Amino acid sequence: MTRVLKNYLSGQWVEGEGAERPLHNPVTEEVLAVSKTGGLDLAAALDFARNQGGNALREMNFKERGDMLNAMAKVLHEHREEFLDLAALNGGNTRGDAKFDVDGASFTLGFYGRHAQKLGESQILLDEEQLRLARSPRFVGQHIYTSRRGVAVHINAFNFPAWGFAEKAAAALLAGMPVLCKPATATALVTERMFEVLASSGVVPEGAVSMLAGSAGDLLDHLQWQDVLAFTGSSGTATMLRTHENIVAQNVRVNVEADSLNAAILGPDVDVETDTFDLFLREVTRDMTQKAGQKCTAIRRVFVPADRMEEVRGELIAQLEGMPAGNPALREVKVGPLATASQRDEVMGGVQRLLGCTRAVFGDGTRGNLVDIDNDKGYFVSPTLLEASDLNAPAVHADEVFGPVATLLPYSGKPAEVADAVQLGQGGLVSSVYSDDKKFVGGVLTGIAPYNGRLHLGSAKMADESPGPGTTMPPLVHGGPGRAGGGEELGGTRSMHFYMQRTAIQGDKVMLDRILGSGQSE
Repeated sequence: MTRVLKNYLSGQWVEGEGAERPLHNPVTEEVLAVSKTGGLDLAAALDFARNQGGNALREMNFKERGDMLNAMAKVLHEHREEFLDLAALNGGNTRGDAKFDVDGASFTLGFYGRHAQKLGESQILLDEEQLRLARSPRFVGQHIYTSRRGVAVHINAFNFPAWGFAEKAAAALLAGMPVLCKPATATALVTERMFEVLASSGVVPEGAVSMLAGSAGDLLDHLQWQDVLAFTGSSGTATMLRTHENIVAQNVRVNVEADSLNAAILGPDVDVETDTFDLFLREVTRDMTQKAGQKCTAIRRVFVPADRMEEVRGELIAQLEGMPAGNPALREVKVGPLATASQRDEVMGGVQRLLGCTRAVFGDGTRGNLVDIDNDKGYFVSPTLLEASDLNAPAVHADEVFGPVATLLPYSGKPAEVADAVQLGQGGLVSSVYSDDKKFVGGVLTGIAPYNGRLHLGSAKMADESPGPGTTMPPLVHGGPGRAGGGEELGGTRSMHFYMQRTAIQGDKVMLDRILGSGQSE
């Protein structure tokens, strides 16, 4: 009998009814389980979270919520091996890719747990300093943040079933808001098991976390004006969510992280056989191949000085030749399959569109030569490096191919020219600059900062410390303008603001000091 995914709603594990949606092993295409969400009372589940979970969290101060996050990180880490096995089974991850996701989840929860200790035994965040509002020093104003009285609904992407849950949930729970997580159904086995562990551990108050494993159904119809919605996925789905009739009518807060044509820029000063050049090669290669290129932060466009194209091409090809695709269970395999058949088809189709204005210099957007795969099963696309002769090749700046694919683009070496080319992507999560020339880096930074949520500056002095642009950092914001969704996640205390209400208080200074004296300034 086929396994049916369970949903954790109203403090109980429940199965849905109706149509089944299968979850596959991306290597063998075997059906692992099915999801069914018909017949679920999602309105009641949201009410339970708002009342039971919300009340429990709001009774806790920041330090107590931080202790809860630390406990979540600890109990999840104790089950790490289970999650790694499920990530390989349901996501087609190599062990290294599975660690990137699973360990990222525990690390992020732990970061927010530690961050909470700085916020102390308060339930109110103070925003900046008091403001004097009149000639008398007694009449003052103060902005504060308090927990919203709703549910944080998180709709997550398929590529990070562990980290995607944790990076949103950590900020919301610390802010005092209960979470209803809807992971992408295709890879939900990892998230389901994480919730089983959390539910049985007792480290989270009842109703503080809920999970809907399958289709969202009529979930959005039941959101209210104190609720919030955070989404990671395609810009098309984001538009549908933002324009949903009830979301608009209730003025529900929406945060989006969507498509991104992330850029890597090699400075004209960087010579071969330097630490900065090695860093550039290493990070471009890793971003192309890690998680089979299924990262929203992965490098898609690689800008190289025109007179360096030949040597950079050759060096990147040499790197990619050492990154074989195939059976992810083998240590020598570095690139596993894509998560689903539809993802594979979209990537293959995207490569064909890009080939209309580029040429393939490594791979061709097909399965290629796979290690330990002797049949036509699995959702494989081998690493593919393309090259454009035109810096402004339109498809390269318009089509995010969400797989192990990147395109080399020539530029003159001038900061202004490459900045103009980066902005053709219409907004990104992260761009990288590899150079030891401060003047060049400064010119590129001021030119591309308005188009990106984060900039990664690769240089010789930080080469040994660099986690790469593809790694989101909990203390720094994750998000970007335009195509990237216009939202923000992470960033320490900043991420809590989305889940809290900012209110201006004006009145007598002595009274405000007494009332807000236990508040925690940012």
